[in-house]
Amino acid sequence: MSYRELKDRKRKDYPYILESDNDMYDHMNNSIYNFLYDSVVNTYLIEECARHPPTSPQYGLVVHSHSDFFGSIAFPAVADLGLRVNKLGKSSVTYEVALFERGVEGVKSVGELIHVFVDRESGRPAANGMDNSLKEGLQKLFITKSKL
Repeated sequence: MSYRELKDRKRKDYPYILESDNDMYDHMNNSIYNFLYDSVVNTYLIEECARHPPTSPQYGLVVHSHSDFFGSIAFPAVADLGLRVNKLGKSSVTYEVALFERGVEGVKSVGELIHVFVDRESGRPAANGMDNSLKEGLQKLFITKSKL
């Protein structure tokens, strides 16, 4: 199938159409929360830590993730995401991501992701730890207990 043929498709070309909003329970599905958590982390790494996912000598592997949900967000609300670093190791980082509904102060969910940064060539944890641009960028988000 050519690009042009795909671009010219119409609704009538599909015998089954499913209407969908956030999800059938009138709230954003939890898989979307996880997608958003991953998106905010990677956007920060690209914009603030000089990461280029396909070519950077080091990249992060998610070795742990979880979410705690405190409230729903539903269309047409806008989701805002907060990001912080709670632990910064030699080759690993623990992120905390908060999802807020725009205009609402209280958090709707909090997620945690742990990245282990590996060397692209070996696929093993970075022997000398994270490179300087990565560590410096993550340090800006590091929240110590004394900052609480």
